[in-house]
Amino acid sequence: MDRELLRRLEMLNQLSLTEEEKVSVIGFFERRGADSEVLSGIETSEVERMVHVLPVMTVVREDVVSHPFSRDELQRGAPETDEGYWCVPRVIE
Repeated sequence: MDRELLRRLEMLNQLSLTEEEKVSVIGFFERRGADSEVLSGIETSEVERMVHVLPVMTVVREDVVSHPFSRDELQRGAPETDEGYWCVPRVIE
């Protein structure tokens, strides 16, 4: 990151950084660049690629049809029902 790139980013993001903040941001990205160079130097050809850091397991349960509540139990708290259906106020006029 150089001052020209930082100036363009300031303009694009409508930022107004102080001189101290500019020095801090440039220093931050320079350090990240150095970290990237260190990581690029590590030999990884024998390392297996991975998508997730932790193993992902799908928990599968048996698909069993059940009816834990009856219609009457569910409609007991409804303000109004008619022949097994919930009655609701009209929404569209």
